[in-house]
Amino acid sequence: MSWEAAPAIAPELIEPPYPFQSLVGFEVTGWGEGCARVELAPLDAVENRHGIPHGGALSVLLDTAMGYAGSYTGDAGEKRMAMTLSMTVNFQGQAQGARLIAEGRKTGGGRKTFFAEARLSDEHGNLVASATGVFRYRTPQA
Repeated sequence: MSWEAAPAIAPELIEPPYPFQSLVGFEVTGWGEGCARVELAPLDAVENRHGIPHGGALSVLLDTAMGYAGSYTGDAGEKRMAMTLSMTVNFQGQAQGARLIAEGRKTGGGRKTFFAEARLSDEHGNLVASATGVFRYRTPQA
């Protein structure tokens, strides 16, 4: 499977963090047609009792990358929103670094739903987790 990095997010498309995003501390750093990148550092706030990133935090990054990947319009005035219908996460390794990077891409879909996949690595390229998901487009709330 070939992965291309999501392009840097255009300044006009940067949205202020929503409350949950602020709580967890992740940032959308790349966004383009059918792809998105989400990053989190430092990891201290999301570690579990073993001192490693909690699986729920890893899932949040994967889910967010996939949701953004399917929601790109390229127009700040035409916001597209999505909600997760189902998601499967596979935990594959342990992060060795201090930054987590989730790359998501849209793999298909139609007018109301889309499919996506994502992989999560640390800054050294170690694969930590992967996911697939099904999402439904939503009308933006005013």
